[in-house]
Amino acid sequence: MKALSKITRSVKPAEVEKAWHLIDAEGLVVGRLAAITANILRGKHKPSFTPHVDCGDHVVIINADKVKFTGRKMQDKRYYKHTGHPGGIKETSPAKVLEGRFPERVLEKAVERMVPRGPLGRAQMRALHLYAGSEHPHAGNQPVALDVAGMNRKNKATA
Repeated sequence: MKALSKITRSVKPAEVEKAWHLIDAEGLVVGRLAAITANILRGKHKPSFTPHVDCGDHVVIINADKVKFTGRKMQDKRYYKHTGHPGGIKETSPAKVLEGRFPERVLEKAVERMVPRGPLGRAQMRALHLYAGSEHPHAGNQPVALDVAGMNRKNKATA
């Protein structure tokens, strides 16, 4: 019988097989959904995870405008950005962003802040496809539906 190998094998970019996942974000908490999504985008759910290679899968999220926050974060939480001019700091709340023109940005920014910064993180973020409604143009890729709400329940039951 052959002994276990003590060598960790790094996957090469040409060997990566990218799957497609579909998540319905209706009623899910933003932070928990973003953490699960970031792990799938990075490929940490695969046994062949390699930190310096984009080995993650594509994630399609529908109903991104129907996410929720716990506690009073919807009103109290603040997002800041700067225009680049003196005194040009702007602030907004998640409630205003979700009511605005691009409500999926709340979830996009939450996931973006959980992936690495730099070229690898930007490549992984290209595999994230967010849609405010329930329709998406990726049906031809046959995304597999993930039960994220069930994942949270299982983790709480075992803890």
